[in-house]
Amino acid sequence: MNRRDFIKKSVYMAVGLAGGLTLAGCGSSGQTGVSSTQPKTKPTVKVGYLPITDHLTMIAHGQTEFRQFALEPVKFSGWAELAEALKGGAIQGAFALTPIGMSLKQKGVPVKAVFLGHRNGSVLTAKNVPELTRIEDLRGKTIAIPSKFSTHNILIQKVLTEKGINPNTDVKFLDMSPPEMVNALSTGKIDAFIVAEPFGGQAEIQKVGKVLVLSKDIWHDHICCVLNVQEELIQKNPEAVEELVGGLAKAAKFIDGNPQEAAKLSLKYLGQKQEVIEHVLTNPKGRITFDNLVPNLKDFTATQDYLVQFGITKDKIDLTQYIDDRFARKAFGV
Repeated sequence: MNRRDFIKKSVYMAVGLAGGLTLAGCGSSGQTGVSSTQPKTKPTVKVGYLPITDHLTMIAHGQTEFRQFALEPVKFSGWAELAEALKGGAIQGAFALTPIGMSLKQKGVPVKAVFLGHRNGSVLTAKNVPELTRIEDLRGKTIAIPSKFSTHNILIQKVLTEKGINPNTDVKFLDMSPPEMVNALSTGKIDAFIVAEPFGGQAEIQKVGKVLVLSKDIWHDHICCVLNVQEELIQKNPEAVEELVGGLAKAAKFIDGNPQEAAKLSLKYLGQKQEVIEHVLTNPKGRITFDNLVPNLKDFTATQDYLVQFGITKDKIDLTQYIDDRFARKAFGV
């Protein structure tokens, strides 16, 4: 069994092929053994995410009583498994890196980008040693990234190039699952990593790493993770998508206004200590932001242009067929 087949099998065992939105579960007749007098049951919508601060709006699951559906968060440890689950329909939505969503769309996976998970929120973290104090010190070093098809790959390529370092020859990149990066840094397997928070903050608090630069200072106000939703769900139950995005938008506003309380609520979904999440949300302010979350063509075009510029991909997609901003626009009243 090859790695791709193994990932696919593992994903389906984890989330269950039978889960998700089933129209028959909405109370339609014709199911054997189901009485027409029984109360209608709400469909379940499974949404995948990773335990990163970028996906903190998943606290909406515990904050909002959804009327149109039952929200089931499905936590993944890596991007490959999450992408495979979305591609195969084991989940109906997922917070995914923008380049991963574009790649899935390019491959014909019927998904739409309906909501931005956040802006900014990543960090370039180096081992806490005297010889690594500047970006220029990364020449000849090993840097972990979460995926080739990631905003983080764009960010590191951009900042290294601007500092006169050739990303193709002067450093070594290593693909690594985000939760593994802090340990890899502390044990010397890598010299630095660039990834979504809270792992930079975790490395800071544990004093095994230090921040070289925040992503907001590499590419100000950049997008990274977006909510991708299966087109079938949008077509068959747009009310559920509208309610989902509305709940996430309310959570985003709550996070911006109540970072300490949001950090408490994060434990169930991210599994990090409250002090780590609170540090990331407040030190400094704007390290990660949860406003201006309506998908727009300009941001996605900039991401796609960088993917081509840095040789991460050769192909472009028609972004107007990928972005569906109507739900987010309604949620934020714009």
